[in-house]
Amino acid sequence: MQIAPHELHWKDAYKLLIGSILPRPIAFVSTIDGEGTANLAPFSFFTGICAEPLMVCFAPMRRGTDGSKKDTLANIEATGEFVVNIVGERIVEPMNETAAEYRPDVDEFEAAGLTKVPSEIVRPYRVKESDVHMECVLHDIITFGEQPGAGSLVIGKVELMHISNELYADGKISTEKLLPVGRMAGHVYTRAASDTFVLERKK
Repeated sequence: MQIAPHELHWKDAYKLLIGSILPRPIAFVSTIDGEGTANLAPFSFFTGICAEPLMVCFAPMRRGTDGSKKDTLANIEATGEFVVNIVGERIVEPMNETAAEYRPDVDEFEAAGLTKVPSEIVRPYRVKESDVHMECVLHDIITFGEQPGAGSLVIGKVELMHISNELYADGKISTEKLLPVGRMAGHVYTRAASDTFVLERKK
């Protein structure tokens, strides 16, 4: 079968995209607006870029109703700061609560029953219940259209990481203790630590 994405409605092309690129890690992104209201939302178009400097990126899509910017993107454009909180199994339910469309003046930390922790370098709060936090300053935003289904690539430099002591040993993070969760297609998620195998890279 051959399919030209540009010949499809964007929602149909989106289904092919999320059904092909998986599992996807989840960036639980906390931001703050110009008036100090906290915002928290998950994004599964998320990955690392490089280690020197340490850079990460995520891609918030435009709202499917009218093509408007999501609060996370608007806040980062206004402040130039955000925190990526890593999602483990323990916070899957409250993470899902924040995926709903709330008004800009609603604090998703409170709506989901999560605890705010002040960051050291940036203004947005961290999620206490997450085991890994990345305090980021904005490096660049690349925008791809303004219509429904379009999106932006947000690139951030990680200025400081917070890692729960129980996860950290010998300079590494224990996957078995982090219990990361990945996004599949539709409403399906996967437990990334429960079924793994080792494959040594050939030299």
